[in-house]
Amino acid sequence: MCLAIPGQIVEISSGNSDSALVDVVGVRRTIDLGLLQDDRPSPGDWVLIHVGFAMSKISEQDAAEQMSTLRMLGEIDGAMQEVQGYGLDDVDETKPRLSPKAGSA
Repeated sequence: MCLAIPGQIVEISSGNSDSALVDVVGVRRTIDLGLLQDDRPSPGDWVLIHVGFAMSKISEQDAAEQMSTLRMLGEIDGAMQEVQGYGLDDVDETKPRLSPKAGSA
């Protein structure tokens, strides 16, 4: 099943404004922001990611609900494998990690 995965923007690339570092439950990867030209995210914003592309901006509450839904559907492991398999830049895993709070309302 192909589902969008929530991630929080950590930083926007200084060399390429269509590229950003996101944190998805502790996994940090570079994603493409090119589809969000009309609603550019900023560091701290949450986005839904599909195959390495930010599809839309969402609220932190929506991000937590999406992660909860992925868990309920038994898709969380597949979602995390997708994030880890983007094949984009590996980043410093020692940096502080951000994640949506499961079950927050």
